[in-house]
Formats: sequence, C-alpha cells, structure tokens
Amino acid sequence: MPVAAADPRRDVALLFTTRAVRLFAYGFLSVVLVLYLAEIGIPDAEIGLMLTLTLAGDTVVSLWMTTSADRLGRRRMLLLGAGLMVLAGVVFAFTRSFALLLGAAIVGVISPSGNEVGPFLAVEQAALTQSIPSERRTGLLAWYQLAGALATALGSLAAGTLSSALQRAGATSLASYQAVLLGYAALGALLLALFTRLSPAAEAPAARGGPARPAFLSPGLGLHRSRGVVLRLSGLFAVDAFAGGFVVQSFVAWWFHRRFGASEALIGGIFFGANVLAGISALSAAGIARRIGLVNTMVLTHLPSNVLLVLVPLAPSLPVAVALLLARFSISQMDVPTRQSYTLAVVDPDERSAAAGVTGISRTVGSALAPLAAAPLYASAALASVPFFVAGGLKIVYDLVLWRAFRSVRPPEERQRG
Repeated sequence: MPVAAADPRRDVALLFTTRAVRLFAYGFLSVVLVLYLAEIGIPDAEIGLMLTLTLAGDTVVSLWMTTSADRLGRRRMLLLGAGLMVLAGVVFAFTRSFALLLGAAIVGVISPSGNEVGPFLAVEQAALTQSIPSERRTGLLAWYQLAGALATALGSLAAGTLSSALQRAGATSLASYQAVLLGYAALGALLLALFTRLSPAAEAPAARGGPARPAFLSPGLGLHRSRGVVLRLSGLFAVDAFAGGFVVQSFVAWWFHRRFGASEALIGGIFFGANVLAGISALSAAGIARRIGLVNTMVLTHLPSNVLLVLVPLAPSLPVAVALLLARFSISQMDVPTRQSYTLAVVDPDERSAAAGVTGISRTVGSALAPLAAAPLYASAALASVPFFVAGGLKIVYDLVLWRAFRSVRPPEERQRG
C-alpha cells in the first residue's frame, strides 16, 4: 500500500488514534490475562515466570526496534510491533501448551499491566515532538497520555463486561476469556492497517554520515552528549518500574477477585474509573509543571499516590479499597507526561528516539523482574498484601532520589524562564 503524503498534523491525529487503539487493547487484555492463565491450569509460580519472560522478551525486541527505527524506518518498526501483537493474541487464544504460550509471550507483544509495552511509545513520541516548540511538548504529551488512559479504561470496562455477559449467556469462563484474547488480536490487526497510513513526515531526518551499524550495537546506544544523564535516569526509572511490577493491573485484578470476590464486570468497572481519573489528571500536570518545574511535578504528585497505594490492602472492605485505589490513580499518572517530556528535553534533538527507547527499555527491564517475586505473594492469602507495601515503599525511595539527583538539571524552557 502506498505511503500517505507528508502531513505532520495528519500524522499527529493518526498517532493519537493508534495510541488509543493500542491502549484499549492492553486494558482489554489485562483484566482477564492472569485469570485466563489460572483457568487453563498454569500454576501460580509459572504465571509469574511467564509474565517476567513476557517483559524480558519485550525488552530485547524493543531495544533492537527502538534503536533501529530512525535508520530502518519508524513506520516499518511500528508495523512490525503491531504484527507481534496479532501473533501473541492468536497463540494465547488457541493453545494451552505452556511452551507455546511462553514462546508467544517472549516474542510477541502483550501487556500484563495495561500499560505501554513494545517499541510503540518511543517511536511515536519521537515522531510527535520533532516538529513542535519545546513549550508545547509537555502539553502534547499530556493529551497523548490522556488518550491512552481513557482507552485503557474503556478496554478494561469492555473486557469485564464482555466476559460477564458471555458467562451469563452460558459460555464457560474459559470461552469468555478466549473471546477477549481474540479481540486483542483483532485490535492488533487494526493497528497494522492504521500504521500503513503514516506519512513520510513521521520519519527521522536523514542521517548525516552516522555509523553504518545499528545504534543498539554501538557503545552509546545512539546517545552521545546526554549519555550520562540518560543512563542515570534509566536506572531510576527501572527502580520505579520494578516497584510498579508488583501491582500491575492483572495482579491487582486477581487480588480484588480473591480478596473480595469481585466479579470480572466489577473489576473492569474499577479499572475503568481508575484509568479515567489517571488520564484526566495528566492534563493538569502540564500546568503544574509550568509553575514549579518538571522534576518537582514528577515528585510532588507521585509521593502521595504511593502512600495511598500502601493503604489499599489495609482497607477493611471492598468500597474502601476501591476508594483508595481511585484516589491513588487520580494523581499517580501526573508524573508520566512530565517524565517523558523531561527525558526528551534534556537530550539533544538527534538523541530523542534513542533516549526515549533506552529509558523505556529500562522500565521494561524493571517491570520484568517483579512478577517472579510478586506472583507467589499474591497466591498466598497471608502474603497477598505484601506486594502493595513493597511497591509503595520502593516508589517513595525512587521519588526522593530522583529529586535529589535531578532538581538542578533543568530543561531549556525552564532555564529560559529563569
């Protein structure tokens, strides 16, 4: 199919659409993923192993794709990522073999958390921000975050509603979960179709005599002046993501189901509300950042959300637990557009794809390690609350270290304001 004519504004609309479709698919799958694996008889420890290897495989694939996208073509990498979504959804829906499921999880693109995985985020952000003034960057990324959060919310609601409706109509739990998996594969196919319409304006500017080999094979991973800053940020982001891996949406859905007997429809509704609140809160992050700075916004909004996270398992009833979770989500994602904007701001323009990719990969690595430790804890009635305490505590440490290390490293727009 021929590539559409170059039009940056059209590409922005298209990339917002692909973000929404993708995050709808991730939210759609995350509500039932662990429930499905348990239903087909996968032991709890192997579920944790599978989720860890899912994210580990995604790390390797995404590292190659994001560091090669500017050389081989951003559109081409996005199409490949969408194809890997289709592959994972189809294999998961039609086999109970642990070996085949593990292979599809490692090679394919699956999000246990409902959050971004794969090469999409880094490539799309580089394309979105390369032609706008720096003062508009945080606002654009906030709207981009909102589009994804609302889509995740709708996906979570749709999965819970569909599963419950099919079961009321006489389908088994297994059949209802398989329907969700097939829906995930279909959404991957829709992404394939949408990415074919991306114009040449989304591609990276022509390289000026850069190295012939892919960036992921070069010592700096496509980075030069900003390598030290990006690697320090990556280390901190990995800690934050490791902590978040203890409370990914699939695990929390499992916890609500076992602790309070919450149905799939109720769980979907809970995460619908949580992700809507998270998306709306992201819009206020840009305004706050203009007043107090990106780093201060990242830390001061994240700290109280982590205190709320620690309180969730202490709730005496389902309504109180839901209220605490929703309160947490209402502020927990304010750091996302500010974190992304800060990363893109403190590096040179020709490092942005690599910086977004490397920091994104570091988060995936951190997330990949947590499920191995978290799954056995959730499976034990006596220890099921521990992951919330681990996650909240580590995230608080991350916030404090981030503020201490980067409060004096200011992006250009903040230096200009004085």
